[in-house]
Amino acid sequence: MSATPNPVQDERGSVRRSLQRMAGSAVVLGATALKWAFVFGKFFAFFVSFALYSYLFRSWQFGLGLVLLILVHEMGHFAEAKRQHVHVSLPTFVPFFGAFVTIRRAHLSPWGNALVSLAGPFVGSIGAAVAWGASSFGDAQVLVGLANLGFLLNAFNLLPIGFLDGGSVARAFSEARRGWIRYENGVPVEAMHPDRESAWKIAFLYVLLAAAIVVGLMATKQNGSI
Repeated sequence: MSATPNPVQDERGSVRRSLQRMAGSAVVLGATALKWAFVFGKFFAFFVSFALYSYLFRSWQFGLGLVLLILVHEMGHFAEAKRQHVHVSLPTFVPFFGAFVTIRRAHLSPWGNALVSLAGPFVGSIGAAVAWGASSFGDAQVLVGLANLGFLLNAFNLLPIGFLDGGSVARAFSEARRGWIRYENGVPVEAMHPDRESAWKIAFLYVLLAAAIVVGLMATKQNGSI
């Protein structure tokens, strides 16, 4: 015996499928809107920083150069974290406080942590050196001033205190010298023995980079104001 179609059930099923499609579309649209709002927020903060620095230094060229130097510094952290297959966010600007990237370092060794921390000042100082070199072809006053401030900011970040890059390097050095706990998914899984060879390599790279930055800072100091 064949079943007799029920128009009411068919209509309800059609309405249910339509609602499900609408709900799925709403979730996709909401997720897309949230993603682009987040990206817009990052770019908006970049332009706010540009405007504030331009006003502060009374030069839009200097303001643009400064935010680019800050971006180059953060991209150093970003690139090294990516190289080590670590989850890292794109740079987020905070007007008057610079910028930051969020890095999940839980499974990194002290050596890996030190490289991620040192990469910012290293690449940032290369950016400052490029500005210094470009002073022969452009506005020397602005470009040398940018180079000087760039070296200064990277030198400040290398101070071995707190949340600064230098503080992270100091902690990595201490962990390598004394031993550390290896984590997986936030859970401690293994007590690692001291790795004094890595500790001294960390110290060597830190001192070498700090010395190079100080040389750049002093070399640009004479004409480093605008």
